Amino acid sequence: MSKNYLLIYSEQLATDIELLCQNVKAPSNTIFQIRKSSSSIYANIREANYGHSKADMVSKFEISIKECTETEGWLQILFNTGAIDEQTFKNNRNLCGRIRRMLISSCKTLKTD
Repeated sequence: MSKNYLLIYSEQLATDIELLCQNVKAPSNTIFQIRKSSSSIYANIREANYGHSKADMVSKFEISIKECTETEGWLQILFNTGAIDEQTFKNNRNLCGRIRRMLISSCKTLKTD
């Protein structure tokens, strides 16, 4: 059975963000929002694996794309305010970008099948 890298990467991101939130000093709203958006990526990808149809799967993936963009935005705010260092910012932003590109590719494939 092949590995589901989309699921693996999204779980890694959600876990990394949760750990980051436990150790960073930032406004509670920012912490709440980044936790929510990163965990939503993971949850929607898990749900998509058991979608009722291709359209349902695409819908969950498209929600995840939006949540990736939102997570990147919150990471940018945390970096801009000095709550996280540049390496933490880049590592998490790059993981978001990798997930987003995989999701976009998956959506294109599902829509053409």
